[in-house]
Amino acid sequence: MVDEQAQLLRTLHDEHAPALWRYVVWLTGDRHFAEDVVQETLMRAWRRPQVLDQSDHSARSWLFTVARNLVIDDRRSAHTRHEIASEQLPERPADDDTDALLDAWLVSDALTTLSTDHRLVVIHAYYLGLSTAETARALEIPEGTVKSRLHYALRALRLALQERGVTQ
Repeated sequence: MVDEQAQLLRTLHDEHAPALWRYVVWLTGDRHFAEDVVQETLMRAWRRPQVLDQSDHSARSWLFTVARNLVIDDRRSAHTRHEIASEQLPERPADDDTDALLDAWLVSDALTTLSTDHRLVVIHAYYLGLSTAETARALEIPEGTVKSRLHYALRALRLALQERGVTQ
């Protein structure tokens, strides 16, 4: 019985699937959707063996009716009414650097709380990327003073950031 049904289903597919596919493409204009509808139509025929036992004309009529109903059901479904097909992929979210801008603003505000000597050392060392020796030459102070001021400036900066809600 199972082999007979499988053979009948194969025959049904071979005889009717191409015509069903063309019919669904004609209804929808969507080749991929047509493949899905044909597959679902044939699956429904397989689940209803009495369809397979009908005459060839009755089985064909039943298959086309099921395919048409599947198309109608899909077009009436919520996903079809609420979704819009697009050939282009939506834009990917891009970093707008807002966080970096806010962080820079916060650090800049905290830098204003430092003394001028400490602020200059931090700006030369971190913003301009100068070494201790280069900073000492630029500010015309000893290297040891640059290191000392940098140490105390960073401690004061950390405290100023904590006062503004930044935690470690």
